[in-house]
Amino acid sequence: MSYIPNTDADIKAMLKEIGVQSAEDLFSHIPEELRVKGGLDLPDPLSEMELLNHLRELSDANANVAQYISFLGGGVYHHFVPSVVRHITGRSEFLTSYTPYQPEVSQGTLQAIFEFQTLMCMLTHMDVSNASLYDGATAAAEAALMSLRANRRKRVIVSRSVHPEYREVMKTYLRSNDCEVVEIPYAGNGMTDLDVLEKIMNDSVSSVVIQSPNFFGIVEDLAACEKVIHREGALFIAVFSEPLSFGILKPPGEYGADIVCGEGQSFGIPAGFGGPCLGILTCRKELLRTMPGRIAGRTVDRGGRTAYVLTLTAREQHIRREKATSNICTNQGLCALTAAVYLAALGKQGLRKLAVMNHERTEYAKKGLKEIKGISPRFSAPTFNEFVIRTGHDPALIEEKLLAKKILPGIGLGRYYDELSDCMLLTVTEMNGEEEIGALCNALGEI
Repeated sequence: MSYIPNTDADIKAMLKEIGVQSAEDLFSHIPEELRVKGGLDLPDPLSEMELLNHLRELSDANANVAQYISFLGGGVYHHFVPSVVRHITGRSEFLTSYTPYQPEVSQGTLQAIFEFQTLMCMLTHMDVSNASLYDGATAAAEAALMSLRANRRKRVIVSRSVHPEYREVMKTYLRSNDCEVVEIPYAGNGMTDLDVLEKIMNDSVSSVVIQSPNFFGIVEDLAACEKVIHREGALFIAVFSEPLSFGILKPPGEYGADIVCGEGQSFGIPAGFGGPCLGILTCRKELLRTMPGRIAGRTVDRGGRTAYVLTLTAREQHIRREKATSNICTNQGLCALTAAVYLAALGKQGLRKLAVMNHERTEYAKKGLKEIKGISPRFSAPTFNEFVIRTGHDPALIEEKLLAKKILPGIGLGRYYDELSDCMLLTVTEMNGEEEIGALCNALGEI
């Protein structure tokens, strides 16, 4: 193989050492009928220039949000990414570094993680953060597992207004833990039905999972949820998929949440084919020992200088598998750094201004859409930068016509909720000015 620089003598020596005659003998356990006979059916090789042109042609065939007016959301959002974010995260010491197993040579990486954890605690108003997880869905699932470890109960209640894909991942994680997952409905206004929650709450419930803003973009009454949940000693898990909302909303920690988790993609990570994403997980300090993943800590060395280390980490790579807190074995280090740089660049006031802009533009869009015959709001509760409209038609047909006008519409909700088969979830961010919102309203009016 031309890409492996072993001489014939090297190969002969290695084969002799392991006791086989040829490299082919290494594959003798593969049944003959499964082996490829002859050469592979591949096209002729290309020069570097030809290959780059071919890849460019393939790339141009992909849809790109830059080519469309986008109103897509539902967990991955199209936000502006300041140039400073890409500049810093593109530096080789961040872009190419691996996991910080050796603290003495990983101080920069560990400090970046520590700063990320600090920012997440400030954002959610919680005591402790880990070094990030894969995405919002796995963060929610890991939070539910934390509750099982904390109180040894075996029921988790999840609102149907929680992101449907988060709920599916949670069910998958909890299935192997002999845990019952109970879903409760949303009320007519799109918020979690607290009357149902009150009726089924008892001392067998480990935790209750509420998302705010929820999948419909609606801001839940977390204060009322907290009272019902803690009355029976269960843990309150607050989930989010749009963390930008905390620029103007009180964070879940101020409502008494025990664990706060969700998606951090909005903080400087492009909406590239649905990823990569960033799982955020924070909690009260009493639950620290149940937290999965990495935690970076700050201390001092023997000379009294500031030093950063991985601490309180009970991962399966460090102790026996059955004793591990979780099987999560990495963190989205570069994505976490991206979020930290993004938040540091915006600052508190910048985050608030951006959140206000998202909210105001969403309200402007809602007002314009209300004037279109055949379109009506599905829910009445307050929203942040997402909302549901009833179209009276199959959203797939509307989507087809909007795409022809270079408009990426919202998500047809029939794929997740049978009762919302004629509804669409629309998202408006700072990237959608009055002209783009007007184009959406005009296009829907024509349809």
